[in-house]
Amino acid sequence: MTSGADSWRAQFPTATDAEWNDWRWQMRHAARSVPELERWLTLTQDEREGCRDTAALFRLGITPYYLSLMDREHPFCPVRMQSVPIRAEARVRPGELADPLGEDPRRPVSAIIHKYPDRVLLMAFDSCPVYCRHCTRRRITKGGEAQLDRAALADAVEYVRAHPHVRDVLISGGDPLLLSNARLEELLQALRAIPHVEMIRIGTRIPVCLPQRVDDSLGALLRRYAPLYVITHFNHPKEMTPDSRRACECLVDHGVPVENQTVLMRRVNSSARILKELFHACLTMRVRPYYLHQMDLAQGIEHLRTPLAQGVAILEQLRGHTSGLAVPHFAVDLPGGLGKVTLQPDYVVERRGGETVLRNFRGESCTYPEPEATDCDCPYDAQWTQARGPQGVHPKHG
Repeated sequence: MTSGADSWRAQFPTATDAEWNDWRWQMRHAARSVPELERWLTLTQDEREGCRDTAALFRLGITPYYLSLMDREHPFCPVRMQSVPIRAEARVRPGELADPLGEDPRRPVSAIIHKYPDRVLLMAFDSCPVYCRHCTRRRITKGGEAQLDRAALADAVEYVRAHPHVRDVLISGGDPLLLSNARLEELLQALRAIPHVEMIRIGTRIPVCLPQRVDDSLGALLRRYAPLYVITHFNHPKEMTPDSRRACECLVDHGVPVENQTVLMRRVNSSARILKELFHACLTMRVRPYYLHQMDLAQGIEHLRTPLAQGVAILEQLRGHTSGLAVPHFAVDLPGGLGKVTLQPDYVVERRGGETVLRNFRGESCTYPEPEATDCDCPYDAQWTQARGPQGVHPKHG
């Protein structure tokens, strides 16, 4: 098996280290066709036909860096399965939807999705460094569907400004960190100038697929607009490399918190052993495992979807066997735009009288006495709310 530094030098013998570490060079040399893939991989017939059958449905694009992580010969390499299509992706299965999360009816302007009362998703770009085969927003990232130019982003900022109950903006896409620093700062500056925007999040797979994009200038730029969080997307320990570690630690060292959302995929990472290793590796990079996502009902990806029970079983195998920091929420984003719910193992055995019987991770039972008083109102709350200023800050505390 050839991967990493040896692999890229074989594929690009004239490339310098400086070119390999230039994210724009990586984008220019991304593999976008079967002949380009075959420079790196021994493709199966299923993969060749998958590339052909999905060509009109969804983009193909993989950076040389991400290709260098793949097993050249093994089609079940977890990095390869996430980015090289197979024939099953061209088939729509019962229950699959073009817009699985009901986003399009909740797009008041082209670049805004407004599903929750106090937060919006702002689509800043429709391109990605790697087109993940499990993409839930493939109708947009396939290109040509959404006008996400400067005018659209200006409309999005105006929408946020006109809705004072929006306190949290998640910038996503596509991958917003493919914007230049100047374009990114223009957007962040406009959002941070809105008084009611308390928090900005950026959803990106750049640390995983294109870590060369992350440098001190990007880290410093993002820090200027704190509180700002980066939400990234590692799915398998094979994606954890010195380059991805450097990218994550660069952001954290600049004061930008990084959290991870993993998508649960059948035969890619659908085991507790794999995910525990992944989550432990995240924590060593100071990246907090945040969500384990059940795959959405997007068209063409049923072959990668796990039963809901598998996600719950994995959580049960993690809880008590590792730190709580290494156990994310298992989230299901309900179809039709109904929002996320979280599932977990049920540790309640029985409720009776004034007590509840619980079990621990070993299956041992414990009787927990419930309190006699059950009134959970907070008497000081009304006074505290009235005393706070217009921005929700108490005058005595600033």
